[in-house]
Amino acid sequence: MIQSMINWLEEMGPRLYRAFIEGGRWKLYLQGLGTTLELTVIALIFGVILGLVVAMVRTAHDQQRQDRRKNFFLGIANVLCQIYTTVIRGTPMLVQLFIWNFVILRSERNKVLVGFIGLAVNSGAYVAEIIRGGLMSVDQGQSEAGRSLGLNYFDTMRLIVIPQAFKSILPSLGNEFITLFKDTSLVQAIGGAEMLYYASTIGGRTFDYMPPLIGIAAMYLVVVIVFTWLQSKLERRLRQSDRR
Repeated sequence: MIQSMINWLEEMGPRLYRAFIEGGRWKLYLQGLGTTLELTVIALIFGVILGLVVAMVRTAHDQQRQDRRKNFFLGIANVLCQIYTTVIRGTPMLVQLFIWNFVILRSERNKVLVGFIGLAVNSGAYVAEIIRGGLMSVDQGQSEAGRSLGLNYFDTMRLIVIPQAFKSILPSLGNEFITLFKDTSLVQAIGGAEMLYYASTIGGRTFDYMPPLIGIAAMYLVVVIVFTWLQSKLERRLRQSDRR
C-alpha cells in the first residue's frame, strides 16, 4: 500500500510540475480565473439590469390586465419581452454563443467581449423570471399603498416593492451567479481566454490534460464554496434584520 502511494507520487510529481510550475504556468491559471470572475460579475450586473427592466414591463402588463386597462405600447413591449425570455430560455447557451460569435458579431476579434454579451443576454432572461416571481410575491396592497401616497409606478417599485422582493429573490440570484460562473467555461468554445482555455492550452503543450483539468475543477469548486458561504451569511443577516 505504502509502496503504491510512493510510486503514485513519483509519477504525479513531474506531471504536476509541468502542469503548474514549469515556465510560470500557474500565472495562466490565475489570469484565467481573473477573466472568469470578471466575465461572471459584469455579465450578472448587466443581466440583472436587463432582467429588472423585462420583469417590470411584464409585471406592469399583468397588473394592468387585472385592472382591466389596456396600453398598446405596454402590450407590444410585453410581447417582445415574452419572445426574448422564451427564445433565450428555450435554446442552449452554447448555441447562443455560436450565434453571437459566428453570425451577429462575426467581425469582432475580442472573443471575451463576445462571450460577455452572450452571457449577459442569457442571464437577463433567467434573472427576469426570478425578479418577476419576487415582484409578484409582494402583496398587491403594497403597490396600492404607494399609489395612495402619490407615487408613480416606477417610484412605487423602487421604494416599496423591489426592496421587499429582494429578500425572496436573493437565494435564486445567488444560484444564478453560481450557474453563470460555471457556464463561463463555454466561452472557451469560441476562443475566449478563460480558465478552461488556458487549461486546454497547457494540456496540449504537455500532452497531459488530467492535471490542468483537475486543477481548474478545484478552482471552480473553491470559488463556489466561498460564494455559497457568503450568500448564506447575507441571508442570515437579512433574516435577523426582519426579526428586529
